[in-house]
Amino acid sequence: MTTLANFPIQTLPGLSAPQAQALADLGLTTTEHLRRQGQSAAQRQTLAKTLAVPERYIAKWVILADLARLPSVGCTYNGLLLHAGVVSVAQLANSAPPTLYTQIKRLHVKTMQRADLCPSPDQVSTWIQQAKQLQGRR
Repeated sequence: MTTLANFPIQTLPGLSAPQAQALADLGLTTTEHLRRQGQSAAQRQTLAKTLAVPERYIAKWVILADLARLPSVGCTYNGLLLHAGVVSVAQLANSAPPTLYTQIKRLHVKTMQRADLCPSPDQVSTWIQQAKQLQGRR
């Protein structure tokens, strides 16, 4: 069984220091706090108004926090998955490892012009396995 990961809010990719501080000021100091407080559209809308940021920022941060729950993904690969089109643990659980690996490799080559930094097919399979385990808990 996979133990879920939880990270300090400031480690979430794409979050500026002032944004992380504003979230912390609201008591949202970890990725799990943010994920729980942003589960519904109404909650995300309230957070966006409170923080005076576009709601799409909150939605993105909540997606990243959700993906970060998987220990093999964490705050290291959650942004990569999001940019590859994965927007939930459920979607990741339903992904085919070869297809997702190909998407990620294309993204790496396109944005970084390097394939050698791409996670391995085994890493991608591990992400999917952990997502399946998490989905099985529900």
